[in-house]
Amino acid sequence: MKTAGTSEQSAADSEIIARLDGGWHLVTIEQPDAKGAVKTARVDGLLVCTRDGYMAIQVRNLEPGHVDSAYSSGGYEASFGKITLDSANSIFIYRVEGALVHELVGQDFPRAYSFVNDQLILTSTQDDEKWRVIWRRG
Repeated sequence: MKTAGTSEQSAADSEIIARLDGGWHLVTIEQPDAKGAVKTARVDGLLVCTRDGYMAIQVRNLEPGHVDSAYSSGGYEASFGKITLDSANSIFIYRVEGALVHELVGQDFPRAYSFVNDQLILTSTQDDEKWRVIWRRG
């Protein structure tokens, strides 16, 4: 894996960084309920990636009575950090450098990514996290 935005990037990594670069608007967050049925959350959000390998994420939950996750506080999620690419496996590691939820700072979050038309689809690589987040190019 190579840190995005460094001279050690491969051509494939550079292509992925170029595709990630810019602003993305949140389309939906999908997550299975206890019975396995996929539920979509009413959310609003923005993801920004830079060519030097930084990412910033802001998500606001619009659901009344929303219960916070490990990533959010008061229905709001905000973090920024550096990404390290593994383009051969379509994965990046998101190292949180700052976050609304302070316990996230310093943690690494592996994320699988794919591009479908003008959408960026992110999923966790952790077996206990089954969500899917869809972003649309801004």
